[in-house]
Amino acid sequence: MNNQRPASVSVIDPITPAIDWVKIMLFRPFDLGRWFIIGFCAWLASLGSGGGSGGGPQRNFPFDDSSNAREAFNETKEFVLANLYWIVPLVVFIVLFGIVLWLVLTWLSSRGKFMFLHCVAGNKAEVKNPWKKFREHANRLFVFRIVLSLVGFVIVILPVILTVVLIGVMASAGGPSVAPILGIVFLVLCVIAIFICLGLIDKFTMDFVVPVMFLRTTSVTAAWREFLEILSVNKARFLLYVLFQIVVVMAIGAIVLMGVCCTFCCLACVLAIPYIGTVLFLPVLIFKRAYSLYYLQQYGPQFDVFGPESPQQVLPVDSY
Repeated sequence: MNNQRPASVSVIDPITPAIDWVKIMLFRPFDLGRWFIIGFCAWLASLGSGGGSGGGPQRNFPFDDSSNAREAFNETKEFVLANLYWIVPLVVFIVLFGIVLWLVLTWLSSRGKFMFLHCVAGNKAEVKNPWKKFREHANRLFVFRIVLSLVGFVIVILPVILTVVLIGVMASAGGPSVAPILGIVFLVLCVIAIFICLGLIDKFTMDFVVPVMFLRTTSVTAAWREFLEILSVNKARFLLYVLFQIVVVMAIGAIVLMGVCCTFCCLACVLAIPYIGTVLFLPVLIFKRAYSLYYLQQYGPQFDVFGPESPQQVLPVDSY
């Protein structure tokens, strides 16, 4: 494996070829059927990766009135204890349903990651072929993602439980105190740090490890070992890549926000429609996927997903 540090790696240079690749795939010529087929693969790849921003209104505990806080806490506890006969089965059902739904979405999106990569790397609009061809790749990725999630859950659950305990202590005491508040702040910072680490692992897996698997037909761990050889001697470059990705996401968000405002929120309604919104957003999704591939390509020809035989003209649309 080539673990040397390239002389020059840029986060700017991949922008132009990524934009050109979007034009080749979607607009030369424009084919709506092709959009829907590639969009289906992109939609599968994005399953389970959405969700709310978590930016809803925050409510403060009513610590300004200690008697009300203590009374509310006791009433809640009494209600739960008195209705355990239906609360416990309901919670168990919701948890089990959520786990099953999460597993299904993760499995489908793992398939979709390789299907969408197949379409972008080869300038193709196919569903059947990549669904079958990358079955083993997707299953390996699925197992890795589940294990990563479980490890993350185990690591995060302790500080979360301690945070809840400290909040409960303050609620039962009827008011805040310095020590519990400092403990909560420390635990929250720990959780944030853990989520950042997990997010980076997931980001690097999707952007770079999956393409290595695509090229080598290897396992996730073997692909990660190969990627780590590059990452270990290019930490600053990949940090810049992550920071630049944040800038790209902010720029895309600003453009989408402008579009939503100019269309009086009509664009937001369309983008919110499952699958249809993905098809409409396809140029951005292809750009992001192609950008990471062109960036990885700078670390050596062994990471060239497109290859010298990459088609320069749009291929005919394949049927389902």
